[in-house]
Order: sequence, then C-alpha cells, then structure tokens
Amino acid sequence: MPTEAYIALVVSEFRRLKELADRAISQLPADAFFVRPVETDNSVAVIVKHVSGNMRSRWRDFLTSDGEKPDRKRDSEFIISADDTRENLCAAWEQGWAILFDALAPLRLFDLERSVTIRGESLTVLQAINRQLSHYAYHVGQVVYLAKHLSGRDWKTLSIPLGGSEQFNRAPKRYLQKS
Repeated sequence: MPTEAYIALVVSEFRRLKELADRAISQLPADAFFVRPVETDNSVAVIVKHVSGNMRSRWRDFLTSDGEKPDRKRDSEFIISADDTRENLCAAWEQGWAILFDALAPLRLFDLERSVTIRGESLTVLQAINRQLSHYAYHVGQVVYLAKHLSGRDWKTLSIPLGGSEQFNRAPKRYLQKS
C-alpha cells in the first residue's frame, strides 16, 4: 500500500538529513563547533544540543506519552555548559537519532491514524512525524550553512558542486559515487 511505503520513505528521509548534518559537522574545524557568527546566533553545538533534546523528548514513548516530556528543559538546550563538550553533544546527537529510529521502526499503516499529543495538542502520528521531519530539516539546513561558513575554503560540497550539473545529469549514480 502507498501509505505503508510512507513509513519507509520518512525513515529514509530522516537518515538522509542525519547524514547531511553528520557530513557537515565532520568538516568543522575543532574550534568552530561552538562558534556563534554573531552573539544572537546559535552555534552548531547549540543546534545539536537542541535537536538532541527535542528527539529525546518527542520520540521516547512516542505512542503513549506527551511528546513534551516533564524532564525536558528546553531553554537549557540553548545554553552551553561546562559539560557540553563536542564529544558529549555528539553522543547525545547519536542517542537522539537512535531513539527516533527505534520509535519509527515498529510503526505500521494503522498507526499513522492514531493520536499522539505534543504539549497537550492532539495530532495524528502522520502529523507528528511530518512536524518533526520539517523541524529537523530546518535545523539541519542551519548546521550545513554554519559548517560551510565556518569551514571556509576547506568546505567540500554535500551535493552537486557548482558547474557539475551537466556531468551529474549524464551519469548521476556514477557521479555521486566519486564524491
């Protein structure tokens, strides 16, 4: 059924987003992970901390409890503390993604019409998944943009490089394997 394929599609899209962010983060110079281009901007570290906290809250007990867990301290996700090393934040990032994928794995067609709550608002599972997919895509875009900006001339594109469209169109699979 087409709806059943949606679950596989959304898992694939979440994996693609994670891979984009991971590839961008891996290009950041060691000192750039915590850099905020201007005082009011978030650093990659803050975005990683926020998305990790969101995933932990939204996807734990996804079908059975409110997506805004009582133990989540959202405001603290935007403050870097002494314990927030790159290593610790990246471990939380991996844990958040694992929780997400573990929550999606058992879902079936009939689950998409079930109700879940986020901050007391009732949503279908389908609506909740779509909300999170767009939320994470938004933040992954921020991570990629910041990583590109902070990497400068050392940046390696995550997609088709400028001037490479014709070559890609001639042999898309071979072209991407070279990257």
